[in-house]
Amino acid sequence: MPDFRRLARITLLPVLVGLAGALLAQAFVGAVDALGDWLRLTPDSRSSVDAGTLVALTLSVPALAGLVVGLLRRFAAPGTHEGPAEVIEAVQTRRGGMRGWSGLKSGLASLVSLGGGASAGEYGPMVHLGGSAGAGMARWFGEDVTTANNAMACGVAAAISTVFNAPLAGILFAHEIVLRHFSPRAFAPVAVASIMGYVVSNHRTLREPLLQVDGVPPPALWEFLPFLVLGALAAVVSIAYMTAILRAGRLARRMPMPAVLVPAAAGLALGALALLVPDVLGIGVEALKRTLNEPALSWGTGALLVAKIAGTALCLGFGFAGGAFSPALLIGSLFGLVFGGLLELLGLPVSSLTTYAICGMMAVAAPVIGAPVTAVVLTMEMTASYPMTLAALAAVALSNLVAARRFGRSLFDRQLRERHLDLSAGRTKAVLDTRTVRPLVSEHYIAAGENASVDEILPRMLAQGLVQAFLVDGEGRYRGSVRLRDAVSGRGNQKAIELRDRDAVVVRADFSVWRTMQRMKRFVGESVAVVDEEGRLAGALYETDLIQSYLAIEEELRAEEQIASR
Repeated sequence: MPDFRRLARITLLPVLVGLAGALLAQAFVGAVDALGDWLRLTPDSRSSVDAGTLVALTLSVPALAGLVVGLLRRFAAPGTHEGPAEVIEAVQTRRGGMRGWSGLKSGLASLVSLGGGASAGEYGPMVHLGGSAGAGMARWFGEDVTTANNAMACGVAAAISTVFNAPLAGILFAHEIVLRHFSPRAFAPVAVASIMGYVVSNHRTLREPLLQVDGVPPPALWEFLPFLVLGALAAVVSIAYMTAILRAGRLARRMPMPAVLVPAAAGLALGALALLVPDVLGIGVEALKRTLNEPALSWGTGALLVAKIAGTALCLGFGFAGGAFSPALLIGSLFGLVFGGLLELLGLPVSSLTTYAICGMMAVAAPVIGAPVTAVVLTMEMTASYPMTLAALAAVALSNLVAARRFGRSLFDRQLRERHLDLSAGRTKAVLDTRTVRPLVSEHYIAAGENASVDEILPRMLAQGLVQAFLVDGEGRYRGSVRLRDAVSGRGNQKAIELRDRDAVVVRADFSVWRTMQRMKRFVGESVAVVDEEGRLAGALYETDLIQSYLAIEEELRAEEQIASR
């Protein structure tokens, strides 16, 4: 590779991806806020509208936004997924399949959803936009899959760093959730991109920080026990929230109406709910700030907690585009506020309800994204308070443990599992499950008719040096395998099919490498028959080729974690 290309790859690519991810994130945030103001769905804009108009807008705007999203999904971006799950899938399977145009289309659907009042999050779409920018630029630079994966992580880190003004959390988010490994090769570019996001964020801040904790007293030592209890209970809330989203998705697929209208129906239901609980609309940034900075327990706190879980599950399950992380932050902060408020009612000397709101926020959100370390570091960067970070750590540690055992690593992993990509057994299995054995199918085999005798097939096996022959019927359908040792021990005029191996392994060309390896666990021999969908013999799969394919994939994954360029 020429020196200037090598230099560009090491330095210029992460810088450009970082800038692109940061600018896209800021543009998305600004567009969502502007659209919400224009449609009179944000708290400030709603205060200037009369009651009758407000009711009409609350009912109609989310429904119309749902209709537009349904049309976009049907005609502009059919089958498109948005959010971290798609980025994780592209990186973990090494497909490099993310396209910039797909990211822009899903970003548009998310913009319409969030600007139209959907109870969903903005961080998921921004992660998708950042990952798409990284993948597109890596393709433009002509880089390999490994560099493209790192570039997607760079875009993700820049987006997170920009919106939270938290570069360390951006770096950890990219490694903990997207790459799922910490390697010298990935760390430097991801760090550079995250720093670029931090620079852009500080150059032009679109929103005030979520937290103002200068006057919040540090928690007392005895409170760490309640923080642990809060973490365990927050895991239950997080599991209920994630389960509700998944079940709403299954319910939406059974709705007796055209799929294009399903998001509109969810929007209408959300609008009706918002007439009772207005803060259920949109991302919930203002409600989150109020909960964290001016905590006050009331009946409305519990109502908004329940409404936000129901509204977000309805929106995300029924087809609105958006993320699950932002609502989880609000839901968690509300739960933490309720928990701390109850302790106060019991007469316990609680240091600050803000601390409980922050602990609840991170304890509910961390299991959703499957990133406990990121959640703790995010707390540190947002609060600049070591005692508060320790409090969040106590809650997050137990919350993540309980949720991982009862639900799984994250909502994203469960979503991918429903798309038939299981990451629970590690990355190697995920890659093996996406590679078929079709390229390994060999035409070097012996095929004989099912009525062939031992005298007919034995000389062919000896001449070609093969230890088995495949038997087929008149239409080419596979009927069985005969091993050399059985043919040698048989009679000359005996039909070979009488000697067939009744335990012979058979695979299809579209089987994954992982599935084939599982089927051949107890296989002893040279090769197995490969058949098509109709059972016709299509070739042979040699065990040595399968093993070499597995070792090559392992080598790819190990090489990705090394610092050498190729």
